[in-house]
Amino acid sequence: MPLLAEVAVPAPLGRPLTYEVPPELAGRVVPGVRVLCELGKRKIAAVVLDVREGEAPTAFELKALVALIEPEPVIPGELLRFLRELADYYFAPIGEVLRLALPAVERGDVDRLRAQGQLDLGQGAGGARHVATPTELVARATAATSDPSKLRGQAVQVLAHLRAMGPTAIARLEETFSNARPAVKRLVALGLVLTEERKKPRGALFADAVEADVAPTATEAQSLAGARIEAALAAPPGATVTRGFLLFGVTGSGKTEVYLRAIAACLARGRGALVLVPEIALTPQLVGRFRARFGDGVSVVHSGISDADRHRMWQRLRSGEVKVAIGARSALFAPVPDLGLLIVDEEHDSSFKQEEGVRYHARDMALLRAHRAGAVAVLGSATPSLESVELGRRGKLEVLRLPARAAATAQLPEVTLVDLRKAAAGPGGDRRLSKPLVEALIATVAAGEQAIVFLNRRGFAPSVVCESCGAVETCQACSVSLTYHRGRGGRGGGVRCHYCDFEDALPEACTSCGAAALSLEGLGTEKLEETIAAAVPGARVARLDRDVASGAQVERILGAVRRGEIDILVGTQMVTKGHDLPKVTLVGVINADAALSLPDFRASERGFQLLVQVAGRAGRAERPGRVLVQTRKPEQAAIRFAAKHDVEGFLEVELADRKEVGYPPFARLGLVRLDAMDEKEARRAGEHLAAIARATAEVKSQRVEIIGPAPAPLERLRGRYRFRILARAVERPPLRVVLHHVAMAIGDLSSRVRAVVDVDPVAML
Repeated sequence: MPLLAEVAVPAPLGRPLTYEVPPELAGRVVPGVRVLCELGKRKIAAVVLDVREGEAPTAFELKALVALIEPEPVIPGELLRFLRELADYYFAPIGEVLRLALPAVERGDVDRLRAQGQLDLGQGAGGARHVATPTELVARATAATSDPSKLRGQAVQVLAHLRAMGPTAIARLEETFSNARPAVKRLVALGLVLTEERKKPRGALFADAVEADVAPTATEAQSLAGARIEAALAAPPGATVTRGFLLFGVTGSGKTEVYLRAIAACLARGRGALVLVPEIALTPQLVGRFRARFGDGVSVVHSGISDADRHRMWQRLRSGEVKVAIGARSALFAPVPDLGLLIVDEEHDSSFKQEEGVRYHARDMALLRAHRAGAVAVLGSATPSLESVELGRRGKLEVLRLPARAAATAQLPEVTLVDLRKAAAGPGGDRRLSKPLVEALIATVAAGEQAIVFLNRRGFAPSVVCESCGAVETCQACSVSLTYHRGRGGRGGGVRCHYCDFEDALPEACTSCGAAALSLEGLGTEKLEETIAAAVPGARVARLDRDVASGAQVERILGAVRRGEIDILVGTQMVTKGHDLPKVTLVGVINADAALSLPDFRASERGFQLLVQVAGRAGRAERPGRVLVQTRKPEQAAIRFAAKHDVEGFLEVELADRKEVGYPPFARLGLVRLDAMDEKEARRAGEHLAAIARATAEVKSQRVEIIGPAPAPLERLRGRYRFRILARAVERPPLRVVLHHVAMAIGDLSSRVRAVVDVDPVAML
């Protein structure tokens, strides 16, 4: 019988493809290996899912695999099985899921395939990304001597530098010596210097040396939590012990120290560990702590690093050279060897949900991967998600508590609610920056301390309004108002859509009535930064949001805060997440009500989490902290409980509300999202899919409620009209039956309509 291979191509195909394994590849084609195969007239890269003996279908002749791209599997067995299960759960094409985990192809493998005639010169790696091993030209001094009179210009200085400092990359020499390259060429000709290609050192996160730290004495709560996790790590396979934990600790309680000790225990048993964080911005800070404890035996995996660095990290993990991986959401797919521990820090954060392409939730899938790998899972948060709390109540997770801050002198900050309906306005009469907050900022700076001011809205003014007709300038492609940014466009500023990134100069007249009477309304971080700088004379004010910082720039700004070079940091959600800034003693929240007014059943939960997290940045060291929360609705539950640091109280109220209205964690949701350029076409497609969902639920006696189709809260985005169908059930199995039939029907829709099934949706807008 012929040997057949089932392969997945990195494309949105509904099923794997079958190819014949040629005799010369027999025994080398195994699950997880990457192969080259013909699809139509193209040669493309694919991943082998399974190999079996069997009869080829008689209807057509099977094509044979062309070649192996790499000799060894690029996806280990444990990870491949997990990815197939993930694809099934989210109704996602397996090829698209595999794309999330695949490394780039080595340039050497591409060259080998070309030499064998398997690739045309115009092809890369069968459509896969490919990278060369990053190298750089390094110069080093020899022991030879020469007549000094033969040396001219910077050659003398370059030679002295190389003899004093040792081998140096020519690119680095050029940072100091403008004529470094010709100088090195001259020195090589004289036999005083040799050059050679060397592998580049690891990326920027590993560029600086880190001083080794000594683990602090654990608190009693940290010791108890660590002991429970270590006991689970030590349990033999198959033992009936809890392997899933929710580490529920107040802000500043030392959750990271528990993680570090758990990882050390995992490594001591020869197993690997994986740590997920919600934001790339948190990665440098965490990597520094991990390197201080474990040296350079860690790998960083996230979308913010180059393909070459990402590939190098993947290689070190796959080979077992390192056994600890840290990264944001996509690090879930890292090939950690013999995975023994999987940690999700700030597990409540919504950024763990992928909102485009394969719509997976990294927290939920981390629990699945850990379970399938026989690993221990630890979810950590000061404000845990209701889903995780309910898992704890059902006994699916063991709850470990850290009820106090780790530093003996650090206490949770005092929180004061400033009622904007009654509070005096700050300088200039602007009630959005109250007099109590301005006075607190002035006192903080005068005391040589630091403050954070949080406003979850970028730009200078959130809206541009016509004083004549009242119309708001709106994005032509999206049903949202345009935000004015002072540093953009002509005439000193411009307008921008935060959804489709449309930009233009500030209009001279109203686009509705033509009146030249436009005014800027609302408050964004850009204007807030300017307002605070004027209100607090002499203060060094900086801003942290997506407009001014991303990637390494975030760490640069936070580093300036840690060094005391910034007195007041103004920012969006980026300032709330996990940063340890010991000199911050004051936190101001400009508008606590904004997050609570969104048309989303999770709005109260998210608003509460934001308030508690940003308040947790204050008073983390010896000096006591204060938090001032400006609000027009101090009676709201999320604000009341956040002011008291009463996470347990809020969870009780919110869980009761969710149970009453039948939303997660007491129900399962599936959201069918549709969009099209034509509104009527999108609506018709939605009605067709909703009819299929209802018919399936009725015929198969499935207890599933179907709601919609209805326009999405953001009805138009990037020029496309959006509709939603919500499917809700108490149990998962009947919901999956309905969603499966809807997913199958999506393939029959017009190509002008885009539709996707979002399992366990998070963003409802």
